[in-house]
Amino acid sequence: MVETAQKKWYVLHTYSGYEDKVKSDLLSRAQSMGMQDYIFRVMVPEEKKTETVRGKKQDIDEKIFPGYVLVEMVMTDESWFIVRNTPNVTGFVGSHGGGSKPSPLLEEEVERLLNLEEKSTQKPTIDFNIGDTVTITEGPFSGMVGKITDIQADKAKVYVSIDMFGRATTAELDYDQVKDYDGE
Repeated sequence: MVETAQKKWYVLHTYSGYEDKVKSDLLSRAQSMGMQDYIFRVMVPEEKKTETVRGKKQDIDEKIFPGYVLVEMVMTDESWFIVRNTPNVTGFVGSHGGGSKPSPLLEEEVERLLNLEEKSTQKPTIDFNIGDTVTITEGPFSGMVGKITDIQADKAKVYVSIDMFGRATTAELDYDQVKDYDGE
């Protein structure tokens, strides 16, 4: 086993659009070549964004640094060779070519990136239950009051029954589109 003090984060340059492929290829190469004690984590920094496409909101994962992948590893000749020769990797950032080893990221940079990654994996939560009365805060039903009929936590959606033209209608809404009914 290798000392953890030798583990450092490095930045790889990849072909844009191949970041996730490089991540999976690198992890499987480390496994198949017995380099798990030298190549540890591979990260493609992303952030969750909500886009409206054809009138519907969609959550997407947007690459923060397109064309770059972060790898936590112990820099040896063998680990450097395996990472550098992974398909779609064009090289290490901070390497001056000619077989020189790259410079690792500074600890502050790594902390910032790891915190960013942690925030993007957190799912939104709500403090509502089925049967609660809520006010819709945005969208075409904004300002309407209704009762929650279903909650789908995995999709961060709530289903609210509202009265439209004298009939009960169910609206599918994101967590951030409803708030507690304040009884006005």
